[in-house]
Amino acid sequence: MRLITRGDLDGLACAVIITSREEIEDILLVHPQQITDGEVEIGDQDILANVPYHPNCAKWFDHHLLTTTNREPPESFEGRFGYAPSAAELVWDYYGRDPCFEHLVVETSRFDSARLTREDVLDPQGVILLGFTIDGRSGLGEFRDYFLGCCDWLKTQSIDEVLEQEEVKKRVILLRQRDEEFRRVTAASSRVEKNVVFTDLRSYDELPIGNRFLIYVLYPQCNVSMRVHWGREREYVMVVVAHSIINRTCRTNVGILMSSYGGGGHVGAGSTPLPLEQADEKIAEILTILKDTG
Repeated sequence: MRLITRGDLDGLACAVIITSREEIEDILLVHPQQITDGEVEIGDQDILANVPYHPNCAKWFDHHLLTTTNREPPESFEGRFGYAPSAAELVWDYYGRDPCFEHLVVETSRFDSARLTREDVLDPQGVILLGFTIDGRSGLGEFRDYFLGCCDWLKTQSIDEVLEQEEVKKRVILLRQRDEEFRRVTAASSRVEKNVVFTDLRSYDELPIGNRFLIYVLYPQCNVSMRVHWGREREYVMVVVAHSIINRTCRTNVGILMSSYGGGGHVGAGSTPLPLEQADEKIAEILTILKDTG
């Protein structure tokens, strides 16, 4: 069997549990949009986790909003779908809630649903720190081998032992070394528009390395962030929107908003790719909606 999941902390926690319970021969890391756009061939031996449903799959686990851009599963599908702070929580429930994975799932749920404190952002520890090292939005580059290594380590080691792995320590050190530059780039690329902190990173070929939640500490007066950067090979523009973890007053359902532009997400966070020729127009529209709805 093959596991297809997203290369973030939620996908990692799903992978740890699923590979402990299923005979998984390969793990494919994808962006959810690749499933939505039909870029990945799905077979009847594939398990999907933390990505949209596909009718060919053997099992499916997800907690994102079902929108018009996604296929809707039949009532009899194998797996779990529903409102939950993480897909890992649904996977954990399906496979019997093994107490060995409880801490990993609880902390993954906190990370994925952005239930973080100011201290979690400024001085992350444990699973939360590991989450930043596995998050593609931290800008640390290629991570397939790293993801697979973390998956194996977490099945046999405590989180403290995993954080002592050489590859993990290298990423942690890099995140901390680049913090000052990340703050500088973020400040230079951001502006406040009413309740929105808007960050445009299209002048950078590569995303700056850093903690994506830091934006809310730097701009605590804003209740939502909107970040714009290049997609793969500059073929499209990516828009990422999320509620602030500091100022929790945003009323916009981000998942529904992003789905109206071809993307998706949760109530509090989501993203969408935009065609190059329409990007500036659509970015202005989304920004206006975020300001109007508060």
